[in-house]
Amino acid sequence: MPIIHHSTIQQQFNKALEKASLDKRAVLFSYTEELSSFAAPLDLFSASYSEFYGERYFWKEPNDEVILIGLGSIYSLRVNQQTENRFQYIDREWEKLLASAYIFNPFDISGTGPLLMGGFSFDSETERDQNWTSFGNAAFHLPQIMISSIKGQTFLTINIMATRNDDEGTLELLQEKVQKLFGSTDQNKEISNIVNQEELNAHEWKESVALAVNAIQEGELDKVVLSRRMRLDFDKTILPEQVLSRLWMEQHQSYLFALEELNHCFTGASPERLILKENDQILSTCLAGSIKRTGNAADDGLLGLELLNDRKNRDEHQFVVKMISDVLDPFCIEMSIPDTPEVMKMRDIQHLYTPVRGKVNNTGTTLLKLVEALHPTPALGGIPREKAMELIREVENSDRGFYGAPVGWFDYRGNGEFCVAIRSGLLKENEAILYSGCGIVADSNPEDEYIETGIKFKPMLRALGGKNL
Repeated sequence: MPIIHHSTIQQQFNKALEKASLDKRAVLFSYTEELSSFAAPLDLFSASYSEFYGERYFWKEPNDEVILIGLGSIYSLRVNQQTENRFQYIDREWEKLLASAYIFNPFDISGTGPLLMGGFSFDSETERDQNWTSFGNAAFHLPQIMISSIKGQTFLTINIMATRNDDEGTLELLQEKVQKLFGSTDQNKEISNIVNQEELNAHEWKESVALAVNAIQEGELDKVVLSRRMRLDFDKTILPEQVLSRLWMEQHQSYLFALEELNHCFTGASPERLILKENDQILSTCLAGSIKRTGNAADDGLLGLELLNDRKNRDEHQFVVKMISDVLDPFCIEMSIPDTPEVMKMRDIQHLYTPVRGKVNNTGTTLLKLVEALHPTPALGGIPREKAMELIREVENSDRGFYGAPVGWFDYRGNGEFCVAIRSGLLKENEAILYSGCGIVADSNPEDEYIETGIKFKPMLRALGGKNL
């Protein structure tokens, strides 16, 4: 159980109240301290169900160096309009909040102190369907209680929108919530069982692939990524913590994330980093071109070599490398990109992988500016970008929502990380919609691409107890 230094936090909170009184407005009070002990992250997330369900946020890096659990939302930023620049809006409103904030954080460590967790929709020009209405075109939250595990150290951050009418009772109530959370042994035990599993519009999707191949062969574009969906129905409400627990065990080398919005939860296990920023250092990932895994090391090694030598996959990968390097170059003082890709092995699939590192001009180069410039990458959109997006809108006839879009976090110092939200699904009470996609190029075959998307369904399908295709 955490030991909150009551005298220190009370002194700092009183200063925030003084500031709120002088400013005659609510100000953000944020307090951070290091914890000597930390419950297992998923146990803590599960224990928060009764108090915070509908306002819980989870993030884990593949190497476990950063694990974030956000509970409660004291400040939200959403963008619903299709015309507004959502990236600039989130940046601007966050800066406004921080300008008057009172922050006590003695640790110079990214991921501590106040931060926003959330993401963007894949395409702001697509009308949101009812499943994605609560997410809009962007949804970010400042948690009331934040637990950050950073490279083996654990920190607790408490955030309050303090007003001149608040008193010690406000802080005491929040401290009680923290103690209750860490002292809870409640775990949600009920398991949801699938009663129906259905691929949506599979035949029509293959026809869309054929249309896309024809457009590419006629020179209208070089590549487009098409996604398809699967629906699962359950006998009772799906608990996000149980899905996360299975992903933790089965896809631990991925980015694990969960974003709750009321009775919806977008969750997944993505292998693909979009962008990491720490001070003036950035790291992006080119992940495109894939082949299956068999579970046999020797066979998988041969498949990996086949992938490295396959012209279609290498061309697709090079599209992504060139686009990401071209996009990041104007922001960078220096860049480093390997000449050839490596093979990244996940549980069910292997990908071609190339890291892109850079040093940015930190003046005015926010993380969200980089996210805006990169999204969508050719790995999820296509080349040329606008032509590919037009074709996606024309032939998919569905709302991707946050699938394939940037999901992540950024803190008050401007550091943070976003992944590309693939291998993911949207949970809503006793229903789940899963998403999968693949890159279409001139020599793509609809049946082969259909099989590939089936492989990419596997991580979420297995985590939900579904049957493999």
